[in-house]
Amino acid sequence: MIEMQDVWKAYPNGTQALRGISVHIQKGDFVYVVGPSGAGKSTFIKLMYREVRPTSGHIFVNGFNIERLKDRKIPLLRRSIGVIFQDFKLLPKMTAAENVAFALEVLGLSHRQIRRRVEDVLEQVGLGDKANMLPTQLSGGEQQRVAIARSLANNPSVIIADEPTGNLDPDTSWGIVRLFQRINDLGTTIVMATHNRDIVNSMRRRVIAVENGTIVRDEQRGLYGYDE
Repeated sequence: MIEMQDVWKAYPNGTQALRGISVHIQKGDFVYVVGPSGAGKSTFIKLMYREVRPTSGHIFVNGFNIERLKDRKIPLLRRSIGVIFQDFKLLPKMTAAENVAFALEVLGLSHRQIRRRVEDVLEQVGLGDKANMLPTQLSGGEQQRVAIARSLANNPSVIIADEPTGNLDPDTSWGIVRLFQRINDLGTTIVMATHNRDIVNSMRRRVIAVENGTIVRDEQRGLYGYDE
């Protein structure tokens, strides 16, 4: 599903973001990626959907060889995964339904097929009655649910989330994480970078801890830190 073999990443400014990372994430896993700011979490996440290239090493995601992937084939990779960001990245002049539909239009589906799929995923995230609202008419939690619906539109086998609750209040954050839990229960692999200690410690899923560009801990039913 996702495999990294001795992956290194250095940026042009000399920053060594990752140092010899090796990890295997199986189908159906729910993985939290934790660590302090600047530890390399974001680079770890971005490599999976080819936002950045590794300096050396091998990465495979859903059968794609990331370091050898040609730019013209990046869209094919990204159709097999869903990516969710802290700042939602919704198109402000489009409704919730239109934001989700936009992700499907490149697939050549009919208008009827797109409409049905949009209705299905908005219902799945609890927003079936808010399909025609603009992002500004939705709460932060609802906007993130639209972003999750958009990521689900292509039936991805993997969802990669980079601090998806970072801009949300605690109660809303729990609602989003429970939604991810339901998605994972249906078989979708979830990889989530987060600073939310309470959620990680309560959910007790696999935890990969990154510090100074290396994996310092990888454990099932893990905690955010060592001292808990």
